[in-house]
Amino acid sequence: MAIVVHIPGYLRAWTNGAGRVLLDGAPGTVQDALDQLWAKHPGVRDRVVDELGAVRQHVNVFVGAESIRFLGGLATALEPGAEITIVPAVSGG
Repeated sequence: MAIVVHIPGYLRAWTNGAGRVLLDGAPGTVQDALDQLWAKHPGVRDRVVDELGAVRQHVNVFVGAESIRFLGGLATALEPGAEITIVPAVSGG
């Protein structure tokens, strides 16, 4: 079963306008899934992770409804059919 990555509007310029990207195979972790996403849409990478490969401070990545910051980070295991959502952090006062 494919993994689905939901792409926010600000990143769709680098996914040819796609709001959802289906990943083939069975990536075992969030890192594996994101590596597949980068292979399909390399422009997304630098906007989600920094030069060391860590998720940028003002970007959130969710598996289902849970932030990977509170799970296993990029090593979070994925079940078949999992949905990953990339969300820009909202802040202000």
